Amino acid sequence: MASISLRNVTKTYGSGAKALQVIHGVSAEILDGEFIVIVGPSGCGKSTLLRMVAGLEEITGGEIAIGPRVVNELEPADRDIAMVFQNYALYPHMSVFDNMAYGLKIKKLPRDEIQKRVDKAAGILELSHLLARKPRELSGGQRQRVAMGRAIVREPQVFLFDEPLSNLDAKLRVQTRLEIQKLHRELGITSLFVTHDQVEAMTLAQRMIVMNAGNMEQVGTPDEVYATPATTFVASFIGSPPMNLLSGRIQDSRFEMPGATIGIGGEPNPGRTDEVQLGVRPEHLRVAEDGWPITVELVEVLGNERLLYSKLGEQALVVRTDDSARRPEPGDQLKIRPQPGKLHWFDAASGKRLSI
Repeated sequence: MASISLRNVTKTYGSGAKALQVIHGVSAEILDGEFIVIVGPSGCGKSTLLRMVAGLEEITGGEIAIGPRVVNELEPADRDIAMVFQNYALYPHMSVFDNMAYGLKIKKLPRDEIQKRVDKAAGILELSHLLARKPRELSGGQRQRVAMGRAIVREPQVFLFDEPLSNLDAKLRVQTRLEIQKLHRELGITSLFVTHDQVEAMTLAQRMIVMNAGNMEQVGTPDEVYATPATTFVASFIGSPPMNLLSGRIQDSRFEMPGATIGIGGEPNPGRTDEVQLGVRPEHLRVAEDGWPITVELVEVLGNERLLYSKLGEQALVVRTDDSARRPEPGDQLKIRPQPGKLHWFDAASGKRLSI
């Protein structure tokens, strides 16, 4: 096992006037044995960053170290990593055993050692009864487990997962997430996991790196990222439904927006400008006798809870409620109040978090 250090890593395609920079100075320290999830929307650079760690993409600037070694110039085979891809990449004419053992045979490991490693990995992944089958005889979830088994038998210092669950249906994704968590607890190997699914990120990560347009927006535990998002991008990306962001102005000790005003107490500290955005998560809003006036536009029923899609003045607002009260109807006028201590403030120009 080994730590991973990313030191001001950049990636640029092309040169001169046609140069396109896609990774902008990413720096992060991944601890030995840690499970890190890199999450962000499509095109944000998360897979490119992972492929640079793997050696499948050259870096333009900075350093990548795995353990004590800077690996910028090392070939993928020399980095002591194992990668699990989205599309499984199994050999269709080989059995499960031979797929898992293939890399070890190429390394010319003794037959007894190959058998030992494959049997151990198959036991961990509950594949022992499938070793004689061909990939076409397996379900999607079983194929993904074979791909993970092929990585395990190599006994690498680092696991790299590139959206490995995106081809699975919803039920299999949940099941495979549990298997990956169990696998990490048993093996303790340093892991980087790329996904665009924030639910996967929140459930799998010990810490997460949130990427946006090639920039690292925030690094932290799932609880830290959810509770104290560093930017409006993180606030709107992490959470389902995402955090409400309301535009307004701080005037004296009050926040004013079209349709509502709220006291903030103390001395405001809005930074360079008094134009700010107020963030509040849907679950931190409550229907009350007095508060912000909203107009319900749509009610989404989700079992024991409801999402009220509404308007506060001209701004959209989502409220999460339970099923204990009367179900509102589109067009209803309600008043809602945020929970104390659950408001977030962001600079309107930069999107960065403010302390107010």
